[in-house]
Amino acid sequence: MKQVFLALALFLCGPVTAQTTADPSVPAEEVGKGFSLMEEGAKLLSKGLMSEMEPALDEMGQALCGLEPALKDLQPKMLELLAIVDDLTNYQPPERLENGDILIRRKPGAPAAPPLPKSAPENAPAPGPEPIPQTDL
Repeated sequence: MKQVFLALALFLCGPVTAQTTADPSVPAEEVGKGFSLMEEGAKLLSKGLMSEMEPALDEMGQALCGLEPALKDLQPKMLELLAIVDDLTNYQPPERLENGDILIRRKPGAPAAPPLPKSAPENAPAPGPEPIPQTDL
């Protein structure tokens, strides 16, 4: 057993020590030059990726700007839904019935559901998000 352990230790340590010893025939200037070439390659790679991604990012920004009015209209309903649901981890995955209804059951043992918010009249303006307090520096 000791022989197997010793052989395994030598096998694992051998490559590590071989990789950590420097080749005396390679000058230090060439090692530094190799690192600078790797740095240049990394810079060129990142520039290339950014130039390829730029049109897609611009297009995505324009699409999000077009969705902004619809998202602002949807915000009050989403806030109302979040107030009713509380935490999605308390629910089982949705199941679709044959008649097309979708049920989302609460998990057994989940904490009690929060009370339902009082519904506002249909013609009442939707409450906006609360202002973020500002601090003077």
